[in-house]
This record gives sequence, C-alpha cells and structure tokens, in this order.
Amino acid sequence: PIDNTVNFYFCGPTVYWYQHIGNMRAFFVMDSMRRAVKYLGYNINHVMNITDVGHMTSDQDEGEDRMELASKRESKSPHEIAEFYWNLCKRDMQELNIEMPEHICPATSVIDDIIAFVQDILDNGYAYITKNGVYFDTSKYPKYGALGGMNQNEKKFGARIEIDSEKKNPADFVLWVIAKDNHIQKWNSPWGVGYPGWHIECSAIGNKFLGEHIDLHGGGVEHKTVHHENEIAQNYAKCGHEVVDIWFHLEHLMFNGGKMSKSKGDIYTLTNLKDKGYSPCDLRLFFLSAHYSKPQNFTFEALDNARDSYNNLKKLLLKHKNGENKVEKSQIEQYKEKFSEYIADDINTPLSLSVMWDALKNNKPSKDIYSLIIDFDRFLGLRLADIKEDNETLEIPTEVTTLAEQRKQARLNKDYRQSDELRDKISDLGYSILDKQNNEYEIIKR
Repeated sequence: PIDNTVNFYFCGPTVYWYQHIGNMRAFFVMDSMRRAVKYLGYNINHVMNITDVGHMTSDQDEGEDRMELASKRESKSPHEIAEFYWNLCKRDMQELNIEMPEHICPATSVIDDIIAFVQDILDNGYAYITKNGVYFDTSKYPKYGALGGMNQNEKKFGARIEIDSEKKNPADFVLWVIAKDNHIQKWNSPWGVGYPGWHIECSAIGNKFLGEHIDLHGGGVEHKTVHHENEIAQNYAKCGHEVVDIWFHLEHLMFNGGKMSKSKGDIYTLTNLKDKGYSPCDLRLFFLSAHYSKPQNFTFEALDNARDSYNNLKKLLLKHKNGENKVEKSQIEQYKEKFSEYIADDINTPLSLSVMWDALKNNKPSKDIYSLIIDFDRFLGLRLADIKEDNETLEIPTEVTTLAEQRKQARLNKDYRQSDELRDKISDLGYSILDKQNNEYEIIKR
C-alpha cells in the first residue's frame, strides 16, 4: 500500500428492506478485514456505497428497481425508504460492533460523478448508446469474465439478460437507463432522462474517494461473476489499467443446511435474535468461528453454543483480570506472533480464536493474559474491555438511562416507531440496548 495506507472498498447494502443476519455476516467480514488491516499496523481508507437506486430484482439488470418496488409497497418516496432502512441497518451494524468506514456514499448523492464516469467510458470507445440507454460493450474488454472463471463465449452463452434488439452482445450491461415516464427516480443526462445502472455506482464511488488504485475490494460471492466483473471492465475502460489489486468474496450464511428464504420464513434479523435473548456478541462470536470464504450454517443450536462460549470467555477473562501471576514476556510474544500470523493468513478467524482460547486456559491467573486478550479484541471486536464483575457497575450517563426508560415505556405502549427512534438516540450516544424477557433490558457500552 502507498504511504502505509490500504485503500479498501466494500459493496454495501441495498436499502429497500430489513437486513437479515446473512447481510450482517457480510458486514462482519467487512469489519474483520478492516480490523485486520489496522491490527497488522496499516492505516485504512475505507469506502462503502449505499445502493438507493438502480438495483434490479435480478442482479443481472432484469426486473424492476428494488427501491421503486419498496416505494410502491410502503407508499413512501424512495428517499424515505432509503433513509429508514439505512438507519436500521446502521443501528444493527453498530450493535454488532462493526466499525463504520471513513466514507459511506449513497449512489443518489453522486449522480453527476456517475454521469461523468459513463461519459469517459463512451469517449474511450467501450460503450454505445441505444434507445434504452448506454451499454458497456463487453467485446472491447478481452478479460471480461476472468474473475469468475468464465471466458467470453461462456459468459455470453450463459447471460440471462433479456436481449435488446440494439444490444451488440447478450452479456453487454447497462450503464445508464432511459427511464419510463412513470419511473420515480430519474435525472437529466446527455443521453436522456434516466438513472444509473447498479454496477456503475461502485466504480464511480470508488474512483471518487480512492482514485485509480484500490488495494482491497470485497463483497458477497454472488457479486463475483456479474457485479464485480462489470466493475473491473468499467474501471479499465475509464482508467486504461486494472484498478483493484486484491478481490475477496464471502460465502453465504445458510440456515439448517439450506439457503435462507423469505418464503420459508427462515430469515432472521439481529432484532429477532435479541428478542430471543441472544446478544450481538453471541452472534459475532458465532461468525468468528467460520472462515469467511466458506459457507456457514446457522442453527439455533450453534448460536446456543456461541452464547455458552461467550459466557465462558467472560468468566475466564475476569479470572485473569484479577490474577497476580506473571507470564514470561516471551510467552506473550509467542501468542501475539501466532495470532498475527493467522490474521495475515487470509483473515483466519477460527485459528485466531484458538490462540485466544489457548491463552485464556492458562491455569495461572495473570493480568498479563488479560491485557493480551484485550489487545486481541482490537481484531475480534467482542467488547471484552466492557466485561465487568457482577459487583461492578457500568457508569451510564443519566441521558442514556432516561432514554432507555422512555423506550421501555414506548414498547409497553406498543409504540414501536418511537421505540426505534429512542434506540437510535441511545446508539448515537455510544450505547446499545439488549432486550430481555418481561420488558427488561441491559444497557451495553459500544
């Protein structure tokens, strides 16, 4: 990295609906990458987009715009939809102890940048105009399909995009869409009134904040063969060279061995899990137990095990916090070296956890071990410094406790909108609420 700073881009949420725990796993992986970079001694310049226009119901540009559908579903403007669901997403990310990127950019805030990016692609001969919009000409970029392991012919044959009579190749994808009269979100452009395609936003936002060199770019595995292929092609068409050094892709979170599905009723949010008595740290420890590049199977039995492990972790940590024994400096350094080695090895969270457990199971309680684990938590993000003895009390500002009581009353009155607003205010002050049975709650410092 240049000047010891890692330029990092991660594909963010489409804010048309609630983010389920599969989405939260993606943001956890983003956070793990970010924390790893910092733990290993680098600075970070991190960008995440917010998709609030242009993402169709199919990732391959088919169907209707998800924001438009949500707007019709809830009789709200796309801006209101985006603001509401992004605030919920941000709250869940904060409760899961996910660090916010340096730059968070909604696509609708950079329409002029997107238009300029598309114009550069046209000027450089990589795109063409039809009556329906501006399309990228995939035949002009010979490496198209390489990231996902498909050659041009396979990519064209396998493309599920509806063929436009004016499109040159079936795999050509849209950069700018000419809007229909009843389309809500649309802007003036040199090619007609319309809106950006989904893929172009990430290239334009990345270029705006990170320039022509990105060290690390990540997202879900579903982005690998379409969205990220298109980003690579767009970036090359504008800049004349490859922009991203390293791509990484996280696998899906499964449910009882199968893919999560709204129709099956097995989509869970962080709020759903909290209502069942689990803490965000229980879920975070569960996520840490699997490598990001492998599918992870979610079951409530597995989450129970994570909760038991977290409770055991707290007990062992408190034992060392009060310990009087000394641990050889060389032993501490060995733990640190091994921990860093596993982090540097493609963010191997399961093995990094094993180092933590090995250190905690030292039979001689020691503040040296406690300090070591607190250092590890800069990467793990389990809020271990906030763990207190039963007789210790967390000093909570009066403003926070007052808001928490107001929220409890709102929940008793079934005024869930006010309850959510109060939760957000508490979150803005640096605290989270863990709901328990019988309308009781616990205040946690983030």
